[in-house]
Amino acid sequence: MGIGKWIGGILGWTLAGPFGALLGVGLASLFEKGSGSYFSQQPQQYNNFMVSLLILSSAVMKADGKVLRSELEYVKNFIRANFGEEALPDALKILKEMIQRDVNVDEVGTQISMNLPISQRLQLFHYLCGIAKADGSLSEAEVQILRRIGASMRIPQQDVDSMFAMHGGSVEDAYKVLEIDRTATDDEVKKAYRRMAMKHHPDKVATLGEDVKKAAEEKFKKISEAYDKIKKERGIN
Repeated sequence: MGIGKWIGGILGWTLAGPFGALLGVGLASLFEKGSGSYFSQQPQQYNNFMVSLLILSSAVMKADGKVLRSELEYVKNFIRANFGEEALPDALKILKEMIQRDVNVDEVGTQISMNLPISQRLQLFHYLCGIAKADGSLSEAEVQILRRIGASMRIPQQDVDSMFAMHGGSVEDAYKVLEIDRTATDDEVKKAYRRMAMKHHPDKVATLGEDVKKAAEEKFKKISEAYDKIKKERGIN
């Protein structure tokens, strides 16, 4: 599955630090060889990345004090598409447990920042934004936890603001998507679009599988739509 390739070649990922203490005896048994669970059949790096993904997912889901069905379905569809249907039961056990606990997203985000290139961190952050937006809006609590996660993953503030703005439809949002101000010249607008198109081009995550690439194409489309909105307002050909 595509997501497994996110961690290919990563040697520094371990269950020490933020993961070991979080799992506990009950969840740790899912990873024991011969237990019959999905995780017991996967490489350690693969499992550790998925655990970190679920920890961050749970933090976003409960940020506003309520876990919505739309958010859960969003996560389930992501796991199904990128890990496979067989991964879903065990993944949901971990997700349910993480939702009940207070977790340190800073530690998890920091470990991700040490093991994934920026293009993959941006795509992961885009997924987390999608969870928060699953109910049709972004609450202030969700924005705050996403900013905290973005900072720990060492994602530049402009990129964080840009991804938030992708969910808006105003011209002001369009400028934020391209990471420029209204005072930018037409030439600067064009340069900003080319820069963003290069940074977020789907080909940068093509090796991760079709599902991840498809998500990147959605993000790339938002950038193009923002550029078109600004061009229309300014009368740029």
